[in-house]
Amino acid sequence: MVAMSERTTCLVAGGGPAGMVLGLLLARAGVEVTVLEKHADFLRDFRGDTVHPSTLTLLDEMGLGERFAKLPQSRLDTVSLPGPPALTIADFRELKVAHPYVAMVPQWDLLDLLAEAGRAEPAFHLRMNTEVTSLISEGGRVAGVRYRTADGTTGEIRADLTVGCDGRWSVVRREAGLRPREFPVPIDTWWFRLPRKGDEKAELTPGMRDGHFAVVIPREDYFQIAYLAAKGLDGRLRAEGVAAFRDRIRGALPPLADRVDAITSMDDVKHLDVRLNLLPRWHREGVLCIGDAAHAMSPVGGVGINLAVQDAVATARLLVEPLRRGRISGRELGRVRRRRLLPTLVVQGIQRMMHRAVIRPVIEGRRNGPPRPLVAVMNAIPAARRIPAYVIGVGLLPEHAPKWARRG
Repeated sequence: MVAMSERTTCLVAGGGPAGMVLGLLLARAGVEVTVLEKHADFLRDFRGDTVHPSTLTLLDEMGLGERFAKLPQSRLDTVSLPGPPALTIADFRELKVAHPYVAMVPQWDLLDLLAEAGRAEPAFHLRMNTEVTSLISEGGRVAGVRYRTADGTTGEIRADLTVGCDGRWSVVRREAGLRPREFPVPIDTWWFRLPRKGDEKAELTPGMRDGHFAVVIPREDYFQIAYLAAKGLDGRLRAEGVAAFRDRIRGALPPLADRVDAITSMDDVKHLDVRLNLLPRWHREGVLCIGDAAHAMSPVGGVGINLAVQDAVATARLLVEPLRRGRISGRELGRVRRRRLLPTLVVQGIQRMMHRAVIRPVIEGRRNGPPRPLVAVMNAIPAARRIPAYVIGVGLLPEHAPKWARRG
């Protein structure tokens, strides 16, 4: 079945944090915006759950802070690496911000909150079960998208601007002919759940020993575990079977060894092909990529969501007037990359350093725990913990909601 052609001012591909924030901000400015999300709902596990201090401030500015605070969540105020010797690398309590912690909230709850806020805006349109399949090009300019719904209906939506917020495997990026530069990454990640007892403290402390590296992320009623190992190892792990995988987790996380039987099969373990890349150019005429579509991030530091949201805020602020005019130039689209490039490069540089200096030596069995010189410096100068806390929690160029998007 073929649907009629439609029109909107801004078409956003992807209903993740960047797409939903961008759509809501533009709608509050009176810009007609349509967000297409290919899934039927937001209930997908093992997505990033970190909501950082700068994003919490943004939610306050948008009048959503009180509603967000009511969501089930755990709060982390430090990030530590186990020893010997142990090391606290970031202490968010040292930050002079309204929310000196990272909120661990299932991403679907955050997206549902943004969708609910969007429904209050007449210019905001969210369409689930609708997947972008290709771009419409006219006269060398992207003029919208073609889509397919879950029931097989196809159609097209024309737009003054199409924004790719559709992640590291972005269809918009591919169809626009934008090619990212890939950086070498030594790791992949395997996600799974383990039970959590109600009185266990919410901590984000990795296990680093005997060639194993795992990160414990507390959710309200269970632990979400990220097991990091050498890239390309997925086939071997699955061939070894679930019993061998449980042994790996016992080695990485001895305090949780008594519950690894909760991993009933390797079907409970989800593989993430970790990528670290950057688009040299984020736009073509009529189309722009932001968030993971423009710069896929390593899971180190959990900063991918924060950067994507800040991309969205900058995009809304910089492009709202051209969108109101109904014509947006490539020069204006290029302002988004110029604004957001430095924070992206700095974080990716830190992640690449962490891969080389911390993670690779551990997964290769050459060292347990963090490098001793780093431990010595951080322990000798406790105030140094503020630097990674600021980079992780706030960022080098925090974005704030424009006045026209603020509520309450």
